[in-house]
Amino acid sequence: MKSWNFGIIGAGLIADFHARSIGDLPNAKLVGCCDKIPDRAKKLADKHGVRAFDDYEQMLASDEIDVVTIATPSGFHMEPTIAAAEAGKHVICEKPVEITLDRIDAMIAAHEKAGTRLGGIFPYRFNDMMTPMREAINSGRLGVITYASIFVPWWRTDEYYKDSWHGTWKLDGGGALMNQSIHMVDMLCDVMPPIETIQAFTGKLGHPQIETEDTAVAVMRYTNGALGMIYGTTASFPGQFRRFEITGTKGTIINVENSITVWQFADEKPEDAEVLKKFGQIEGGGGVADPAAITHENHTRNFKAFLDALESGEDFWIDGKEARKAVEVILAIYESAKTQKTVKLS
Repeated sequence: MKSWNFGIIGAGLIADFHARSIGDLPNAKLVGCCDKIPDRAKKLADKHGVRAFDDYEQMLASDEIDVVTIATPSGFHMEPTIAAAEAGKHVICEKPVEITLDRIDAMIAAHEKAGTRLGGIFPYRFNDMMTPMREAINSGRLGVITYASIFVPWWRTDEYYKDSWHGTWKLDGGGALMNQSIHMVDMLCDVMPPIETIQAFTGKLGHPQIETEDTAVAVMRYTNGALGMIYGTTASFPGQFRRFEITGTKGTIINVENSITVWQFADEKPEDAEVLKKFGQIEGGGGVADPAAITHENHTRNFKAFLDALESGEDFWIDGKEARKAVEVILAIYESAKTQKTVKLS
């Protein structure tokens, strides 16, 4: 088995999740990290016993590095990702993969030209409860799907927005949707057909000092005719569990956090009871009010899947084009809220 040597670009909060995930994989090794703030890079490097590089150019010049993870502020994903492609390194990039479609497309093009891989990070896709949900949806157990919605009623303090980038258009690319709710928007991209049209409203209701939205609501129509909603906020004290609902003419599934609270179908099966037994208790709560209150296990699964694709030569499930989809939806919501017009996506 090949051992893949990793470097981490960016040494903020999420970088430690990357480091722990890499450390959990038998065929991966963390070699070093870097950050524009040297002390921050040194702190992460010392914690994990690796080298702190002076900058990402120095890291990418190292023959030791095979793969880099991008853990910088969202609006600074493109530059190191393209530099990594030019240096022959594979990249797995935090959500959102970038904050504009043009920047994402430039990243994709750079890796296609270099023959390297670009992958996205969406850990929710690797929750165990997603497996029976996908199987039920894809096998038609819901009948004609009529509705699919997500709700992310989270809370962030004013202190959270006092750093240099959260809640800014330049580096965060948006607010409650682009940073927090994007995981659940990606869930819709994962299990539903594309969104056809969208109408939205956004506001700065609980954190008026920030540039971007802290609350957003959208209604949409999917290409299969189903309707749905997206609600995301960081202004709902004290924060509640995220929720996904999907229903059709033959069934309903409701997911709360990492659990399945409703699992009902016209064509009942014996294994339905096992699904509810296994996933029926509400589990999770991470991220509701504290961005650090999550585990890294699904990051580990995400990284493993990326390495599996590298080793097999098969396409990675969340490649750059797949990771782009959630950003496209969110940008359409911003456009609709700004223009007060319905935006057509597909």
